[in-house]
Amino acid sequence: MRRAPVFARRLVLMVRVPAVGRTKTRLAREVGAVSAAAFYRHTVAAVLGRLGAASDWQTILCVAPDAATGSRAWPQRFACRPQGPGDLGRRMQRVMDRLPPGPVIIVGSDVPAIRAEHVREAFRALGSHDVVFGPSPDGGYWLVGLKRMARVPRVFAGVRWSSAHALADTLRNLSGLSVAHVASLADVDEAADLKRHGGAHGRRILPLSAR
Repeated sequence: MRRAPVFARRLVLMVRVPAVGRTKTRLAREVGAVSAAAFYRHTVAAVLGRLGAASDWQTILCVAPDAATGSRAWPQRFACRPQGPGDLGRRMQRVMDRLPPGPVIIVGSDVPAIRAEHVREAFRALGSHDVVFGPSPDGGYWLVGLKRMARVPRVFAGVRWSSAHALADTLRNLSGLSVAHVASLADVDEAADLKRHGGAHGRRILPLSAR
C-alpha cells in the first residue's frame, strides 16, 4: 500500500463490520437484522467502489469495533484504523487529531447517494474555508471536513448526536471559523428512509460509474 504525502487530501469513511445484529440497529428493529445488515453491506461496498476508485485523495477506513480492522470485509487496498472508544464526536475528533497535516473529510457509510463529485466539491470548499459540512435533512450531517493547516479545532464537543440538533450544535463550536456547505444527502436509519430509496440498496441505488 503506497504511503500518501504529508499534505495529501484524506477521505475517511466511518464503517462498522457488516455483521447481522451488529450494525444499523435502528433499521433492524423495523426491517429485521438480516435485511438491515444486507442493506449496510451492499451500501458500503457501493460507496467504497465509487469513492475508493478516485485518485484525488487517499481513502482510509475507520473501523468499529476496533478488532475488525483486519476483517476480510475490507478491501486490502484501503488503510484501516480503529475508531476507538467514545461517542461519535470523540471518535471523529480522534481522526482529525491523529492524521498527518492537511485537509481531511469524514463521511458516513450508510448514505447510498454519495458520489465522488460530492467529495471533490467538499475538498474544493476547503480551499477557501476552514470547515465544510454535507447536511442531512434530519438536522445532522453526512460529511464533515477540516482544512487542518494551522490547528485542529475542537469541533464535536457537546453535540447531541442522532438528533435534529447535531449540525446546529456543531456549528456553535466553530466561532471565528469560515464554514461551507455542500449537497444535502440522507442516510438510512429507519424503514421509511429505506422506502424513500425504493427499498433497494448498494449498487442498485446508484451505479458504480456514477462518480
